Amino acid sequence: MRIANTVNDSIVDGFGLRFTVFTQGCPHHCPGCHNPDTHDPAGGREVSLEELAEQMGKNPLLNGLTLSGGEPFAQAADCAALARRAHAMGLTVWTYSGYLFEHLRDKGDPDWTALLAATDVLVDGPFLQGEKSYELRFRGSRNQRLIDVPASLAQGKTVLWHQEDPLAKFTVPES
Repeated sequence: MRIANTVNDSIVDGFGLRFTVFTQGCPHHCPGCHNPDTHDPAGGREVSLEELAEQMGKNPLLNGLTLSGGEPFAQAADCAALARRAHAMGLTVWTYSGYLFEHLRDKGDPDWTALLAATDVLVDGPFLQGEKSYELRFRGSRNQRLIDVPASLAQGKTVLWHQEDPLAKFTVPES
C-alpha cells in the first residue's frame, strides 16, 4: 500500500482516538487541500498491510482506524483489507473521500464496494474552499457529510451519522 504518513493518536480524524493512515494519490486536487503532498500517486512510500496492522495494534487506547488521503478509494482493495483487520481488533473505521457516497455505492466497482462495506462512517465530498469552516467537526467544508454507511447500505438511502452522547452510558437512572 502506498501511503504519505500515519498518525498514531489523532483526535481530529473521527470520533475518539484514531490511528490515521494518509493514503498516497488523489485524483481530485481540491483547491485549498490540506494535504497537497498526497496528490501524486508515485509519492509517499510503500508499506505492507502487516506493518500498518502491527502499528495499529500497538495502541490499546485506540477507538478506530481512519483512512484519509489522498483518496482511499484509489487504493480501495488494500484499504478494505486494512479496515477488516481494524474491525477484527474491535475498532471502528472512518473513511474520507472526495467522491460522494452515492457515486461510490452505485459505481459497481467491487473494490469500492468492499471498502464501503468495511467502513462505519464515510466523510464524503470534495473539499470546497468557499465552504471551509473551522467550526465543523471531522470535516473541512460544509458540503461534506458524515454518513452512517452500514445504515445507509441497509436502508438503501443515505443516512447521516450522529454522534452518540459519550456520557450517556454514565448517567444514573432516576429511582
